[in-house]
Amino acid sequence: MTKLLITLAILSLLFSLLPSPTAAAGGRWQLLQKSIGIPAMHMQLLNNDRVVIFDRTDFGRSQLSLPDGKCRNDRFDTALKVDCTAHSAEYDVTSNTFRALTVQTDVWCSSGAVMADGTLIQTGGYNDGERRVRVFKPCDGRTCDWQEIDLGLSAKRWYATNHILPGGRQIIIGGRRQFNYEYYPKDTDKNVHNLPFLSETNDKGIENNLYPFVFLNTDGNLFVFANNRAILWNYARNQVVKRYPQIPGGDPRSYPSTGSAVLLPLKNIQARNVEAEVLVCGGAPKGAYVQAARKKFVEALKTCARIKITDPKPNWVVENMPRARVMGDMALLPNGHVLIINGAGSGTAGWENAIDPVLNPVLYRPDNKAGSRFEDENPTTTPRMYHSTAVLLRDGRILVGGSNPHVGYNFTGVTFPTTLSLEAFSPNYLEAKFSNVRPRILLPTSHTKVKYAQKLFVRFRIGGNVAQNLVSVTLVSPSFTTHSFSMNQRLLVLPRGQIRSLGKKTYHVEVAMPRSAILAPAGYYLLFVNHQEIPSEGVWVQLN
Repeated sequence: MTKLLITLAILSLLFSLLPSPTAAAGGRWQLLQKSIGIPAMHMQLLNNDRVVIFDRTDFGRSQLSLPDGKCRNDRFDTALKVDCTAHSAEYDVTSNTFRALTVQTDVWCSSGAVMADGTLIQTGGYNDGERRVRVFKPCDGRTCDWQEIDLGLSAKRWYATNHILPGGRQIIIGGRRQFNYEYYPKDTDKNVHNLPFLSETNDKGIENNLYPFVFLNTDGNLFVFANNRAILWNYARNQVVKRYPQIPGGDPRSYPSTGSAVLLPLKNIQARNVEAEVLVCGGAPKGAYVQAARKKFVEALKTCARIKITDPKPNWVVENMPRARVMGDMALLPNGHVLIINGAGSGTAGWENAIDPVLNPVLYRPDNKAGSRFEDENPTTTPRMYHSTAVLLRDGRILVGGSNPHVGYNFTGVTFPTTLSLEAFSPNYLEAKFSNVRPRILLPTSHTKVKYAQKLFVRFRIGGNVAQNLVSVTLVSPSFTTHSFSMNQRLLVLPRGQIRSLGKKTYHVEVAMPRSAILAPAGYYLLFVNHQEIPSEGVWVQLN
């Protein structure tokens, strides 16, 4: 009997050491700031390695004071008419410091995009902010701040989506009770144009079509997904070019049944017809929002659906994530993988409408065979529920912040308190064991200007042996991220020539920049060199 018990104990120990199908594979979490004074409801990385962050002005007093005794006077504010605290901040990635910024009107559930010159244009919001345009021009010092344009929009925009167009303008699509779109700047078109697809996808009393997923396709048209279906849309003529099949199962993926979506990496960009694929993950089943309002929390969707939007007869292909997730964020990594992070396992978006925080990020490898694309990563200890965000940084980390499922700031006596912290998630490609594989870019230098179709020499250093066929150069467009959607997020794999050794572990390779603004709208991009799926730090380049 004693021998049997010993044998069983040994077997139990051996089995415990075997990896489970969803065992955490890697990644490391780091607390950057215990509190920045506001929850990170919206985030945008700028080309000076600073992140602009903001929440909303009518939460009441934040825990970040405005500088120099400033106060904001707002007779429309539903919480405070005089507020001497900040509701926006600038986070300096390099120094791990932050400072208060001043927004004058309510930016709650707004949208935005960065223009070709690096200026952040942020649009809409709530109440007195619903037709505002706010401008933030990055600077090296601490003097730059928000500038506001009253009535800069032609329609009220709350829960809208912005996208940069090939010509340099932004298109602003939808918003609550806005089944239309408009452009900014308004030098050539000040009108509001009807978009019937948005009213067609509106579930009465629930919506399920806010913050539509919008991507610039490789043919110059826009892919617009709302609720459970999508169109290919010629915005210049306001014509639907194609209607895609409904996503299998028919469950909603748009706010408040919030899933997320990415345009997968664009490859072979010198081809006459460049293929494009969209991946939509998570969300909530039909009826989940109504149930959540009654505090009955339905399990979120476990599925991702992928579609080649450039196919003549496209169809969705469904895959299962390791676990269900609603309100997740999806970030493109420099090596072309997708990180799915934040969110809940049950419920929907909305005030206290979700439970079961999903603490483990998931890595998705698009080029793996179906059934082997997902990989669980190490968990955080901080729930990131409604109003959480995540953005890629130049060094390859993911900046994570936010979580406030309450009408105001609420820190005690609730299951998921308002969260003011910032964390960084470092994917396993940043581990020290890969230092001999990791490239370091020597040229181009930061903020190099490049032109369309230009040949660019990239010089880099790698400490170990170089696997020539496992080197890629990618361009990544930093996104405006809020409510589980990263607007204008885009990654291109640049065509490259032969890698040549210059001696002393130094190499160079010629790459071709995108041939047109349809593939990559003008602006600031991060350029990375990847070796064996291990990325370098990025270098800012300006494509114009």
